[in-house]
Parts: sequence; C-alpha cells; structure tokens
Amino acid sequence: MNAFHKLGLEDHLIQAVTDLGFETPSEVQEKTIPLLLKEDIDLVALAQTGTGKTAAFGFPMLQKIDTKSRTTQGLILSPTRELCLQITNEMKLYGKHCKGLNVTAIYGGASITDQAKQVKRGAQIIVATPGRMKDMISRRLVDISKIEYAVLDEADEMLNMGFFEDITEILSYTPEEKSTWLFSATMPKEVSLIAKKFMANPTEVTVGHKNMGSENVSHEYFLVGARDRYQALKRLADVNPEIFSVIFCRTKRDTQKVAEQLIEDGYSAGALHGDLSQNQRDVVMKSFRVKQIQMLVATDVAARGIDVDDITHVINYQLPDEIETYTHRSGRTGRAGKSGISMVIVSRSEVRKIKSIEKIIKKEFTKKEVPSGMEICEVQLKALANKIHDTEINHEIDPYLNDINNLFKDVSKDELIKKFFSVEFTRFFNYYRKTKDLNSPNEGNHVQDYGKEDNSTRFFINIGNKDGYDWMKLKDFLRDTLQLSQDDVYKVDVKDSFAFFNTDNTHKSKVLEFFKDFKQDGRFINVEITEKKSRERNRGGGSRRSSGGYGSGRSRNERSKNSGFRSERKGRRGESGVSSKSPRRSSDFKPKGSTFSRPRKSRR
Repeated sequence: MNAFHKLGLEDHLIQAVTDLGFETPSEVQEKTIPLLLKEDIDLVALAQTGTGKTAAFGFPMLQKIDTKSRTTQGLILSPTRELCLQITNEMKLYGKHCKGLNVTAIYGGASITDQAKQVKRGAQIIVATPGRMKDMISRRLVDISKIEYAVLDEADEMLNMGFFEDITEILSYTPEEKSTWLFSATMPKEVSLIAKKFMANPTEVTVGHKNMGSENVSHEYFLVGARDRYQALKRLADVNPEIFSVIFCRTKRDTQKVAEQLIEDGYSAGALHGDLSQNQRDVVMKSFRVKQIQMLVATDVAARGIDVDDITHVINYQLPDEIETYTHRSGRTGRAGKSGISMVIVSRSEVRKIKSIEKIIKKEFTKKEVPSGMEICEVQLKALANKIHDTEINHEIDPYLNDINNLFKDVSKDELIKKFFSVEFTRFFNYYRKTKDLNSPNEGNHVQDYGKEDNSTRFFINIGNKDGYDWMKLKDFLRDTLQLSQDDVYKVDVKDSFAFFNTDNTHKSKVLEFFKDFKQDGRFINVEITEKKSRERNRGGGSRRSSGGYGSGRSRNERSKNSGFRSERKGRRGESGVSSKSPRRSSDFKPKGSTFSRPRKSRR
C-alpha cells in the first residue's frame, strides 16, 4: 500500500501519486495533508524551499473542490511567473484523474485576453502572480468572490518583492469564510501581519525550526580580498569539474556582468534577471534544465521558481540585503533528498553577517580555503583521467589505428600518457602556476589597521546610518555614483552620521574630484582623506574648501541632517575586459549546443 493512503487521500489522487512515482510523503506533507483534509482551517506552514509544499496544499485542495462546478473555488498566489507555471503544471499532474478539472495560470508577460478566456471556460483553481491578478480583478475579468480556499505560496518572498499591498487588495475581494493556507520558508514580521489580518486562529505547522535551512545542505564560506571575488569564483568552479550551480548576485547589473565574464572565460554560464525578456528567460531556463548551462548567475527575484533537483552548489557571490533571503538561496540545492553545498564568498567586512545567518538557519558555517592553483590542476587532471577511462570507444577510428600506431611506435606507454594528458593539463598549469594565494590573511574585525596597506586610500564621508545607509547600500551608492566596479570600493564602515571607505590609490583623484562641490537634495556631501596611522581625517585633503574640514562655520552635525539623496550626476560605467588567458578558453570547455557564447567578431 502506498504511504500516501494513510494521509486520507482518495483513490484518484493516489493513482496520480503512483503515476508520479511518489512513495513516501515528505515531512511537511505528512503534517499538513491530514489536517487540511479533516476540517476547514486556516494554516501557517513553515518549511524550507524544495520540501514538497505544492503537494502539501495541492492534494487537499484537489480533493475538496467540486470539479462539476465552473465556479472558481481555489486561488493560489505565487511570487513569480516561473513558480506560477511550475505550480500550475504540478496541480494538473496531481489532478490528472480528476474529471472536468481546469487549473489556469494567470501571470504577466502573456496575453491577458487569452487568460481571461481560460478563466471564463470555468477554472476551478487559479494560480496567479499578484500583479497580473490585481490587474484582472480591476478589469472584472475574474471573480474570486466565491473561493473557498486561498493559498499564499512563498509568502515571505512575495512580501520581500513588495507585494504586500497587492496581496491585501486581492484578498479583500475574497469571502471572509474561506480557508487561508500560508506557506513560507521564513516568518518575518510582514508574514505575521498577513496571518493576523486575514486568518482566524491559524494552526501552525513547522518543519525543522523557523527560518532553518535544509538538513541536506552544508554551508561554507571563503574569505578573500574584496577585489579577488571573481577569481575566487572561478577557482571554486575549476575545483568542482562537475559543478551544476546557481550563483547569486545582488543586482541585475552584477548578475549580467559576472555571467558575461564567465562566458568570456569559457565557462558554460548564463544570466537570469529582471531585465531579460520573457522569451530570453525561457531560453536560459531551458538551457539550464538540460545542463547546457552549468553555472546560472541570478538575482534573488529571478531565481524564484527554479525547480531543478540536481543543483550541486549554490554560490553566494554577494550576500543578500536581507539575511533571511539566504535561506531561500541555499534551498535551491539539497532538494529531493539529495545533498548540496552552499558557498559564500566574503571579504573581511562581511564576516559578521555569517554569524547572523548562522543564528537564522541554526547551522554553523565551515571556513574553507580557496584552493591553490596546484590543487586545481590536480583535480582537473584526475577528472580528465576519469572521463577518458569512462569514455565509450568509437570504433569508427579503427581504420586509422595503424597510422596512429606508426606515429607513436617509438613512444613508451608512460610517455604517451604524459603527452596525452599534457594537452589539457598544460593549459591549467600555465594559468595557475604563478597565481597568488587568494585567501585573506586575517579574519578578525572588519575594522583593520589600514596603515598596513600602502596601495589604498581611506576616505571619510559625512553620511551614515541616520541617512538610511548600511555598509552595503553605501557601497552601492559609491559604486554607482563614481562608476566603479563592485570590488573597487571596500572596507566600508558605516557609523551613525558618517562613514569610512577605501579605494585603490589609482582612484583617489577621481573620488576627490567627483565629490568637490557635490550636492544631493541641496546638501553638500563631503569626502575627505583620512590619516592611515591615526585614522583621523586630513582636514585639507579632498575637502571642497581649502581650510577647515567642514568650512563656512557649519558643524558636522549640521552637515549630516538631510537624508534620502538623489545623485545629481549619473553616468554609465564601462565594463572592464576579461583576461584571455583563462584555463577554460579551450573549445573542450565550451558548452556544447549552447547559444550563450559570444559571436565571433568579423574580420576587417
């Protein structure tokens, strides 16, 4: 007997379970399905991404609705188009033996007229993204006034994406006596607010601990210099030849740039972010699912709905703004009972965030060393040997064996093996033999002895926490304003009404010149060079006034009052080039059949 029988599912649903090959329900399914089948209740279920939540609410909804009626009885809200389509497809599979079932997906990027026609035919269940659902309600193309079940899937992520008002408005069109089922990986205060506002004494089900990550995922961090982040990423890829990963960046621009750099260096990579058209997103995801893309570089929002069970690694190229978001990221791997690794690349100023994440996920990170060049060469050599050993022989080469044997008749077996492997190994060896150690020498506190680094300049700036900046937002502001790369600004230390940051000496003149007479919302933003040994500001260096660091009789406090700045200077930062000496430049390491390699330049 199938274990799902014990949960109380009817025979036609058990048949669908059997068809899908499910044998044992997951923990969240065991805890929620009997509850939801037994009575009409409000439910808050907290479970990590990838634990089978769709089936946990999908089967009870399918068993309770009336498929003979054309009235919309169930509404499922999800944060992204990809997740919306994924849930819709799964619901159709679960209900394949439910005669008359119509599950309709409503999402942006597709014809609203076509979606309205599908609803009009009689959709008992609607799966929707909040934005498109709100639009269709305002146009009176959908009626949810008689629904009996409302599901908020990935509720925390929907709220992180700014859908609070949309969800509130959508639910206001639903009847009060419905059952509301809220599923979330984390429980921030916004999710609690939704639960209090729209649910009556909800039953809470927690799988593991609140906000805790998957048990199948191990967590590692690599401490590197701020400017070595990309090189560290390449080494982590090279030391894992069979890597199949999602790489997370915080911004769309960084996502695109990192993906382009990886492609330029010969890795099978692709970008997934909000600036892509829907067709581009579909092409990227299709290539990723069939593993034409090994390294998918994505923003947090775009990665919602990635339902791929074989992801081996999640790499946090940059930590997220919200610590809770890390739970969602790491949940991309370690799915369907498989193990996975979540890696974080951090600079010294970010180490403290690791401790905060550990408290959230109830797990400790392991500090790992970025592999050396020779370690990578060894791994690649052994991987190549295994690949050759396991390769099926193509007997089409048999007619040419005599010529090949004659060519190598004076070469010993050992020498032949060395020659053969040197074809690939030499490229990695030449690339890595003189590369530096990327591991940051000191962890410690992020406030370092800046006097030890003679090639950098330490700056003071008169904005801080009171102006709405933390270290990450200030770093983004400086990078965008000065048109520098992410890692050109480092050692950012934000205080209440002022802050410090470092750049290389090569950028010193640019920084001082740019902030000379620089205003935002009518207020001067002052940047000055600090003395490295004493960490005191040099009151003449870099001030827009020749004497008195703050000038015109204005105190520091007076100059630190305003907040909410908008830059008066905007411009585009040019993309830096990538070295052509990457060990991956050989065609053997290019993705076969991928459409993401750059086109060759035409000859002039």
